[in-house]
Amino acid sequence: MRQRITGRLTAAPTFACCVLMMAACNSPSPATPTLTYPQTTMGSVVEDYHGTKVADPYRWMENLDSPEVAAWIKAENAVTEPYLASLPRRKALNERLTALWDYPRVGIPLLEGRHLFYRRNAGLQRQSPIFMRASADAPATLVIDPNVISEEGTIALSDYKPSPDAKLLAYGLSEGGADWTTIRVRDIASGKDLSDEVRWMRFSNISWTKDAKGFYYSRYPEPPKGKVLEAALSGHTLYYHRIGTPQSADQLVYERKDLAGWIIVGAVSEDGRYLFVSMYEGSGNNNRLYVADLGSATSPNVKATVKPVIEVDDAEYAPIGNQGPLVFLRSDKDAPNRKVTAVDLRNPAPAAWKTIVPEQPQAIEGVAVIGGRIVAQYLVDVQSRLRLYGLDGAAQGEIALPGIGTVGTISGREDGPDVWYTFTSPLSPTTVYRYDPATRMSTPFEPPKLPIDLSGFETKALFATSKDGTKVPFFLTGKKGLALDGSNPTMIYGYGGFSVSTLPGYVQDVPAWLEMGGVYVTASMRGGAEYGEAWHKAGMLEKKQNVFDDFIAVAEYLVREKYTSPAKLGVMGGSNGGLLVGAVINQRPDLYAVALPAVGVMDMLRYDRFTGGRLWVREYGSSQNAAQFPFLIKYSPVQNVKKGVCYPATLVTTADHDDRVVPSHSFKYAAALQAAQSCANPVLIRVEVSGSHGYRPTDKLIAEKADQWAFAASALGLK
Repeated sequence: MRQRITGRLTAAPTFACCVLMMAACNSPSPATPTLTYPQTTMGSVVEDYHGTKVADPYRWMENLDSPEVAAWIKAENAVTEPYLASLPRRKALNERLTALWDYPRVGIPLLEGRHLFYRRNAGLQRQSPIFMRASADAPATLVIDPNVISEEGTIALSDYKPSPDAKLLAYGLSEGGADWTTIRVRDIASGKDLSDEVRWMRFSNISWTKDAKGFYYSRYPEPPKGKVLEAALSGHTLYYHRIGTPQSADQLVYERKDLAGWIIVGAVSEDGRYLFVSMYEGSGNNNRLYVADLGSATSPNVKATVKPVIEVDDAEYAPIGNQGPLVFLRSDKDAPNRKVTAVDLRNPAPAAWKTIVPEQPQAIEGVAVIGGRIVAQYLVDVQSRLRLYGLDGAAQGEIALPGIGTVGTISGREDGPDVWYTFTSPLSPTTVYRYDPATRMSTPFEPPKLPIDLSGFETKALFATSKDGTKVPFFLTGKKGLALDGSNPTMIYGYGGFSVSTLPGYVQDVPAWLEMGGVYVTASMRGGAEYGEAWHKAGMLEKKQNVFDDFIAVAEYLVREKYTSPAKLGVMGGSNGGLLVGAVINQRPDLYAVALPAVGVMDMLRYDRFTGGRLWVREYGSSQNAAQFPFLIKYSPVQNVKKGVCYPATLVTTADHDDRVVPSHSFKYAAALQAAQSCANPVLIRVEVSGSHGYRPTDKLIAEKADQWAFAASALGLK
């Protein structure tokens, strides 16, 4: 699930159902043994939703620390572990994935002056250490190795930000990779940590003032003891921490007790003059925008008054850079495909705003101000283009990309010319490039070398037609000369929500699936931002069913065109994508043979009562709203499992430290599916220990992926 956070001044995010009809059973694999599931207690809880009574027999699973839940997990593990251990491809897949992971790779650098800070993994390190270069061509030196902090990877290095003078590094640690983060500060020259410790940070930037004496961050109050992972969140507040002082002395910068459920995020402009404060009611794009003039960059007034720039949250207003008091925003105000707007802080009234880069037929995905120009990533049928504009909006051409694929992140400085970006495609790994405007050339930075030859595979860009006639793009990767006889084992991945675009890119475990003769498909459904905000809105709230219809349409296309058949077709997705998996196998159990829902939002009637769930109400709606309950109950995975149906072979995965989508969602769904299953197709749940919503140490990630692909291979009858 995405939470909206802006890093430096950039709009790129870091930070996500109908009544089931009876269907014919999928044919279980002949080798699949009959399983005996634990006897799961069914309680008598019934909740009244605006006159409709809904049973919730597994409500007790929401008490994550209870001995009853611990006993249930232990009993489920006693079924899951032996089954996975018996899969013939499990060991070989683990070995193959280990080999596929074993190559050096880097992340895009953070730039402070001429210094570069970036993460680099030698291949199989549990976590990626942080390195520094004094310039792009200088040798790399190790700044911090998280594998020393936590040998088993149970403590994740979740975030980091160097100070503007490149002498200090603020970095975040989180238990099991949970969203809760503790910030520490390292002296780069000595390699030793200072005494600083900032706790209970969550959904936040680390944003230094220009004088390098401290940073802004956002935090919640300390949660109740024993409820750290599931307690509902309220009271997000922006603080300033001065280096060398205790957290108790931190300066309160901005809070809104009248909007206690909102997220408040601060970011200092590169020149150090302004603090921009963005407020989000949820994890979507719409935000309010405020600014504080810090005065001198060398002696900033961290107590400067925060004043409104735009007090409504009817659109996105994301700062991407500034030139003195002229601030550039990425916005979709009256422009669903987004535009770039300039606001003069000396006269910030909306009537005085000026459009710099107008909305175009293609959607802007990411945009930044770098080296006195605007660099914008556009999506053309879900394929990236990088276009350059002057700060006056004059077109300056395009950056030639290495091929057809996806730009992931754009980085650079307003006071330096180079444009850094990542590029990937389904058959080429994510590579960092440095673009020099003077030569108009892109040079790879520490380029990866894959331990596999992928020349025998190809990717096709295709379209399916959804139920209402909408064209849905998807990308299919498989062996060249694929036989269209319906026999190809095929896995479809999808997300479809929160304005997150599903773009074609390299996934490290997928080549192992391709080598086995598998086909891999990514579907770019409504709910994402592939065609701008209108595409997003067409897949949210009461229109969420469009997402499921789009996904089903892609599956039906693959069957109709004989790429595969229902007995050879699987579906996978995580978080909001886990919800997708649960919904589509409820609605069309006849269409799929295997399902891999990961960390999914499975109980749509109660998701907003835990941790950050209330932040997603703008996307989903809430069962506490009488007008929204009717469409939520129609597709909520837990409530739409029907007894007597033959469901696909299903492996539910979650993690014990997931404090974004609490694991009780997956517990409830697995229990309901096991109780309802009418055929021999297995329904199992796998709970990762010391993992979270999106974090696994490398070895545990490989083990989980091997289990998922081995399970899929068995269910689809791979010989």
